Amino acid sequence: MNAPRAVVAEDEPRLADELAEMLADAWPELAIVARARNGAEACAALEREAPDVMFLDIEMPGMSGLDVARAASGRSHIVFVTAYDSYAIDAFEQEAVDYVLKPVTAERLAETVRRLKKRVRHRPPDLAEAIERLSERVAPRREFLRWIAIPEGEEMRLVTMDEICYFQSDSKYTRVVLADKSTLIRRTLKELADELDPAMFWQIHRSTLVNVSAVGGLLRDMGGHVRLRLKTRKETLPVSDPYVHRFRDI
Repeated sequence: MNAPRAVVAEDEPRLADELAEMLADAWPELAIVARARNGAEACAALEREAPDVMFLDIEMPGMSGLDVARAASGRSHIVFVTAYDSYAIDAFEQEAVDYVLKPVTAERLAETVRRLKKRVRHRPPDLAEAIERLSERVAPRREFLRWIAIPEGEEMRLVTMDEICYFQSDSKYTRVVLADKSTLIRRTLKELADELDPAMFWQIHRSTLVNVSAVGGLLRDMGGHVRLRLKTRKETLPVSDPYVHRFRDI
């Protein structure tokens, strides 16, 4: 068997260094082929490296470790690195999903390594159902934006989220695109992304968030690059490589 390969996804460089050093001691044969500082980079590493194991911090900018695990289900063995409390840890144990509690100790990591050495001989399991149940218990419940005010002549129009096809970054502004018009608002895309329901609006490019219900189809060019066709607009939207996995089954 070839040497196992791993990706470490942790947004704090110091903690990523510590985990890599401890893994080198506990499992010298393991090759860390990539490090990721956020969920998008982790998904890109998944596509590029096809690792045997992914060590995923749950709370990362943009896509969470749970989001990345959805993409990696059945493709890589998953170990969550988490600072959650004992209640959440109980949820992980009930799902038989591997985890390491922060701050990581050599003893606990050694136990995880022992399990992984047995598991990497076999195909990674489909964790889709387990991840969804974990999301319900672990992910904090938040209130997301339900409407947004956009300029319309001398007045402001209130637009509900389901009326919006997509948001697109435009310097320090964001373009709000509806079925029949588009307009700029004085907010950055990053600010908006933190307030939008991630189940409703998917990041498909560093500058674009699309309403999933506005997507009518998927196109591929001769180079294999993916673009989204919209139900109510003529333009198509490019999907950058870190986000292609979202449309794998289309």
